[in-house]
Order: sequence, then C-alpha cells, then structure tokens
Amino acid sequence: MAERSRDGSRGRARTIAAALAALLSLAMPPPPANAAIKLDLSYVDTGSPAYRRFRDWVDAAVAGRPGYGFSPADAVYLYRISGKQHYCEFAVGEIDRQVAAAEAAIAAGERPAVAGDSYLEAGPMIGALALGYEVCAAFTGEAQRARWRAYAERTLANIWDPPAARWGDRAYPWSGWGTDNPGNNYHYSFLEATMSWALAADDAAWLARLRERLLPALTAYVAALPGGGSREGTGYGTAQMRLFALYRLWRDSTGEDLAAANGHLDDTIRFWVHATVPDFTQFAPLGDQARVSQPEIYDYQRRLMLEARALTRDAAVRDLASWWLSKIPLQRMTHGFNARYDLLPAGSGGHAPAERDYVASGTGRVFARTGWNRDATWLAFTAGPYSESHAHQDQGGFMLYRGGWLAVTENIWTRSGIQQGTDVHNVLRFERDGAVLPQREGTTSTMQVEHAPDGALIVRADLAPAYGGGSAVRAWTRELRFAADGRLQVVDRYAVAAGTRAVFQLDVPQQPVVDGREARAGALRLRVLSPESARLGVHDWRSTDAGEFRSGWRIDVETGAAEAGSGEFRVEIDGGG
Repeated sequence: MAERSRDGSRGRARTIAAALAALLSLAMPPPPANAAIKLDLSYVDTGSPAYRRFRDWVDAAVAGRPGYGFSPADAVYLYRISGKQHYCEFAVGEIDRQVAAAEAAIAAGERPAVAGDSYLEAGPMIGALALGYEVCAAFTGEAQRARWRAYAERTLANIWDPPAARWGDRAYPWSGWGTDNPGNNYHYSFLEATMSWALAADDAAWLARLRERLLPALTAYVAALPGGGSREGTGYGTAQMRLFALYRLWRDSTGEDLAAANGHLDDTIRFWVHATVPDFTQFAPLGDQARVSQPEIYDYQRRLMLEARALTRDAAVRDLASWWLSKIPLQRMTHGFNARYDLLPAGSGGHAPAERDYVASGTGRVFARTGWNRDATWLAFTAGPYSESHAHQDQGGFMLYRGGWLAVTENIWTRSGIQQGTDVHNVLRFERDGAVLPQREGTTSTMQVEHAPDGALIVRADLAPAYGGGSAVRAWTRELRFAADGRLQVVDRYAVAAGTRAVFQLDVPQQPVVDGREARAGALRLRVLSPESARLGVHDWRSTDAGEFRSGWRIDVETGAAEAGSGEFRVEIDGGG
C-alpha cells in the first residue's frame, strides 16, 4: 500500500509515545536455540478445491506462465506441503534472479527494486528469500547463500537506519517512513522482512532487536486499540492481515503467541463483523480507499478474517469469524496471488452477535444497526484519534445504509479514493474567508455512548479538538440518537469566531429534491427541525471536478445571519425503514 506524499512526521511519534514508555518493561522469554522458520501447515486439506487452485497457480508459474503477483514463496509452501523437490528448485531460481538483479543495479550505482516506494515491498521480497534460504537450503550452494545473506542484511540495515542507508559505495538515505510507527502499514512490511530473515539466518542481532524493541513496541501499540481495527481506516487498515500472518509465523517458529498478548486480534474480528453493512456486500469506508474507491468486500478483507480466525484462542470469536466468512459474497479469493491464504480454514457454523452496536474506542468508531437482517438500517460514526496520514478529516462524520447507501462519504464516488477533506464527509463544515477549515492531524475527539430506555443508541461527541484549539472553531458538539426503527436525529451545537460560518452537510448518492425545510434523495428524507432560518441547497459534485468526482450530491443546510457566532442544527433523517 503506497505512501502518500504528505508530511509523515506529524503524528507518527505521537501515536506510539505511550507505547515507548513501556518498552523496557515488556520482557520476552529468551530466544530458542537454533532459531528457524517453522511452518505449521497441518491445517492444509490437500483434497480441497482451495488446495487444487493453489497447486495449479504454482504449477502455471513453474511451467513458465506466472500470474500477476506470483511469489517464489508460493513454490516454497507447495514444496513443504507436497515434498516435490522441483518446487524448491524453481523457487531458488526465482529468488536468485531477484538477488542477481539487485546486484546488477548496485553495480550500476542504482538502488535495487527492494528499495522502491520507501521499501514497501521489502517484506514479501525478503520474506520469500528467507523462506527459500531456510526451507530449500539443500538446493542452494554456499556461494549463493553468501550473496543472499549480503543482500538481505543490507536491506534490513537500510530499513532501520535510514540516514545511513547505502547500496554498494553509494549513499541512499531515505525518509524512514513507517519505521517508528507500529500502526503504519509499511511497518508490517519491515517487520516481515526482519522477522523472516532473523529466523531463517538464526541471526542473534536481528532476533534481539525483534525481541527487545520491535515486538514489544508493536504489542504495546495494538494493546492501546480497544475495540480493534486500525487508525489508518478500513482501506489501508486491512494491512493488519500481514500483521496477523507475522503473529502466525512467530508462533509457529518460536512458540510465543503475540496474538494472545492483548485483545486486539479478537476485537478486530468483532470490529469487521460490525463494520460490514447488513447485506454483507460492503464495509464502512473509513480513511483512504486507494485500491478501489467503492468499499466492496475483497480478498484483503477475507484474508484478514482468515488470518485472525487461525490465531484466536476464543472458540466463540472463532465461530463469529466463520459466520462472517460464510455471509460475505466472496467465498474464495479472486486473484491467484492470494490463493495461498484460502488454504486457511474458514470453518462453519457460528451466528450473529447478540449486540447490535459496537464501540471501538481505540480507533474512535461506533457501529450500530436495527438488526442482523439484510434489510436493517446501519450506522457508522467517528469521534476519536486522528493520527494517521491515511485517515480522513471525518471526525463527527456518520454514514447510513439500508439496502444501499443512504448517506456516505463522497470519497467513495471519486476516481482516486483519497479525498480526505471535511467537505466530502457528513460533518459540520466550517468556512472562513471563503476557505474550508481543515481538521488537524494529531488531535483526539471524544465521545460517550449510551442506550436509552426505548432502545435508541445515543452518542455524544466533543469534536472541537479536531480543529486543534484554534480560535475560529471554539466549540462543536454533536449528539446522535439512532432509534430502534432506524431514524436518526442529529443535534449540532457550535460556537465560532466572527467571520466563520457553519454549514450542516450530508453527502448522498442520489440527486436530492428540496422542498422547503425538507430534502429527499432516493429513500432518504432529511428534515430540518432547527433553526427556523435554515436554507437548504444542493451541490452536484461533478461541477467541482467531473474527472475526480464521478457522481454524488451534497445537501447543505445553512443558517441566517441571526445564528452567526453560535448556534444549533437539529436534523432528522429517515431512511425509509
């Protein structure tokens, strides 16, 4: 997942400041003698369709027809499962080509491919090399292994010491993006490279760095995310599938269960169950959606759940994962490069959770629904830490779904999927001198959640911190009342400096029709209860930039001059439930 060209320093250190204080106190047992990559593949059913698909995927590569994204790691896995040596011979040849290409680039004074995009692909590239080095050792020569060692060691040294990075005699310092942030998707790639090589080479220095620094920092970070999920959102946040795979590798190789060190993994299973809309076709589009803008269930979400299910020790949580996997439309991976992960068992049975709402306080998300039937009304709301570059300025934002999107971030209708500003989210929009005021990264909004006697869910949030304590937005609180029948009432109270105005906005997928103090957009009806002076307008996003904004409209509710300085919006939204 690609790095965005933004100031990566903001928030990176802040996100793990609390975790760093605990590093020295998080002791781990001593490493086992003769560390090695150990793969427990006892779960593989060699009579299953999933195995046949995986075998065919590797066989096509061996026959000279590798599919997009093929990795020699797949051939190593198949060797371990089948015992057929030609898979190792093929993997060794592919890995050696990677090393030879790197050596040629270095000799030419260039950086090798492993350094591309701030070392994003170092994990799978060095991970595959490490697997071949360990599992296929009998098919390698000592001179070859020495070359592989030099390449892997230089890659890791460059990753963890960016200012001193070099290739050959040429210095190649880089930004160090993600190296100090266990919540960043790049970090998982760096850990994959380091863990895989440390185990394969039985490298005492790298094993010590993992055990004394990197893994304690990671464990402390995710422990501070009650409710599970990722602060990067649900797009880049699916990189936790790679994190959970590392847990499995470390457990199989050392016997230490990082997943059991805290509740994050189990909570993440619950998070994704609740973050999925009632008909199971899509998920809450939180943060950048760079692969595709539409938040459709894809291989990555399936893999994340399969990886988490394989690790949980809680039978009820495992059943919940199986239930979710049985409900989503994706019952097998759609791309061959993910075929290996379909070997993980999905299980069967399970049932819907008893609760209809869920709070993930570590990421600042709330999900609620009127029921677990497919035509239920579903709500998502955000108020919490805004600390990652792939997160959005959506503090105070909400989404509604019933048989389709009723109200949702305009970002999902964009070409890029990375429109982050407040103007594309269902929040109060604050403007000053004709410019939209941004929410500030490195801030934390707060919320409280309670259940009313009539079954409604009530969320109260203080969102002024998202503006960094600036004088323009002096106060903003939002209260949501999500009734048992799916009706939503939103109450905003705000105070702003002179020259700043507030606009209630709602992004909808269908063209609205305004009638006085009401607006309809498909099945959605919005009714303004206050203020009396409210005026409703409609913005067609295609008029902003038809190349980027492919569809979608925004309903704007503005106040008259009497409400300038401070005021209140009270709006009722009915989704036709």
